[in-house]
Amino acid sequence: MTTVHKTSDRSAPKLTDPLRFPSGASAPVRTKRAFVLVLLTLFIPGSAQIVAGNRQLGRLALRVTLAVWAVAVLTIFLALVDRSTVLSIVTHPLASLVVIVVLVALAVGWGVLFLNTLRIIRPTLLAPGMRPIVAVVVVCATVLASGSLGYMAYVLNVSRNAIGSIFDAGPAMAPVNGRYNFLMMGGDAGSDRTGRRPDSLSVISVDAKTGASAIISVPRNLQNAQFSEQSPMRKIYPDGYNCGDECLINAVNTEVTNKYQDLYPGVADPGAQATLEAVSGTLDISVQAYVLVDMDGFAKLIDAMGGIRIKAGGWVPISGPTIDEANGIHGMPDGWIAAGDQHLNGFQALWYGRSREFVDDYARISRQQCVQQAMLKQLDPATLLTKFEDIANAGTKVVESNISSGQLGSFVDLALKSKNQAVKRMTIGPPDFDAAFSTTPDFDVIHSKVHDLLGSAGAAPQAAANPQTGDAVTASVASPVSVASPQTLRVALSNAPANTPANAHKQAAPKQVASDFTPVTTTPDGTPITVELLNGLKAQGDEQGIRNLVATNGQCAPL
Repeated sequence: MTTVHKTSDRSAPKLTDPLRFPSGASAPVRTKRAFVLVLLTLFIPGSAQIVAGNRQLGRLALRVTLAVWAVAVLTIFLALVDRSTVLSIVTHPLASLVVIVVLVALAVGWGVLFLNTLRIIRPTLLAPGMRPIVAVVVVCATVLASGSLGYMAYVLNVSRNAIGSIFDAGPAMAPVNGRYNFLMMGGDAGSDRTGRRPDSLSVISVDAKTGASAIISVPRNLQNAQFSEQSPMRKIYPDGYNCGDECLINAVNTEVTNKYQDLYPGVADPGAQATLEAVSGTLDISVQAYVLVDMDGFAKLIDAMGGIRIKAGGWVPISGPTIDEANGIHGMPDGWIAAGDQHLNGFQALWYGRSREFVDDYARISRQQCVQQAMLKQLDPATLLTKFEDIANAGTKVVESNISSGQLGSFVDLALKSKNQAVKRMTIGPPDFDAAFSTTPDFDVIHSKVHDLLGSAGAAPQAAANPQTGDAVTASVASPVSVASPQTLRVALSNAPANTPANAHKQAAPKQVASDFTPVTTTPDGTPITVELLNGLKAQGDEQGIRNLVATNGQCAPL
């Protein structure tokens, strides 16, 4: 008797399954199958291979997909509970390199899966009209998936290169008295110069926990600057930098670069380090790191950001060539930045922070503080994503720093915390000190005020002040009167009421918040201030008339 063995239906391949065997399916089903496989590869990489192709490849890809999802969820969780750790990984040179390699590998692997999916689809079985459509869909999905990962790797690599170019590879620093203090220096880093004379010196002090911040500006003409106790320069100038009228604090950089580099073995920029020590001793705080900005390249960074938005209290000249060096008199201005709400490009922002024609250094310092705040406030994630490469490339040409690259993540986190908090501001000069204070400074008074400021950092900003005198003022305008010429205007200015900008130093008005001021856009008689009016006064040699009209240009607030 012969025994017949029947093959089980369960072990036989289901030749009618359209996913694995599309040959017997109808044209609409084949088309639907193609789109389903593309979507599976896009949203669950590896699943298309499991249901319709090489299951071994599919299982491997699916394991990778699940691992990536797990890492993504963990990253999001860490970003919510410990953002600085995530930022530290992204900004750390070695860790970021590992992330870049992984992103590139994932991008290539995803691209291979899409090619395999196209083979599984078998375009020759599709209707002729659907073949190019499916091909385009596969290409678009590949670009969306692999391209996104590739772009992320590219952006991270640009960031990594920029961080390596700008920041130091040294050890991390600890906060002192609960704060990080950074010296911001702005100066000309031209190749024809040995050492810089910074035109701008500001300390940004940030609370290590809350991010509450304060900006302390030191005038470039401060005399008798005190070096910190640990500074090698203290042995040369034990009683302060008191070698005469030329020994201003902004000359420390050049002197150390030219004469005393041997006192700083192994230091990349002895002049910048010595300036940091002079500011530390002068303010009686520990300034741990510096950021040096090349002011000539500064415009590139502003342009890369798409400009900055500010509220300007008065007109600011874009100065023409100097015609009287001794008295600081320039020729006809090359242009003007008007009072009121302004969107400044790089060139305008540079001049807005640099110009001191018709006013003093303290008006300029106030504007520089405002520009710094505007940059911090307006450098949002959207700007970074859309302009990241331009910003990074500009930064490598503009900025140098001794901040440790390994600590950059925690500082970025602090910057994000401080972004929407009020910033306290103080200047070692008007409005916080007398205009002559920088020539004969009382360091005990400076130390006391600095300690008081940092103890209250994060409270409401100080009152706005007249940049010439330090008195808090409210700009007011007389009722409109027609003024036909600059000559008539001079008469009006000479008879201006005591509460007008022209004579604001004679009578202080009620104090106000730094951003709560009225831009001066008209003369005391109500005539609109225009380029023609200002240039007309300049052509007639009426420098004082212009000073009266632009006296409030130190008032500024970021928008």
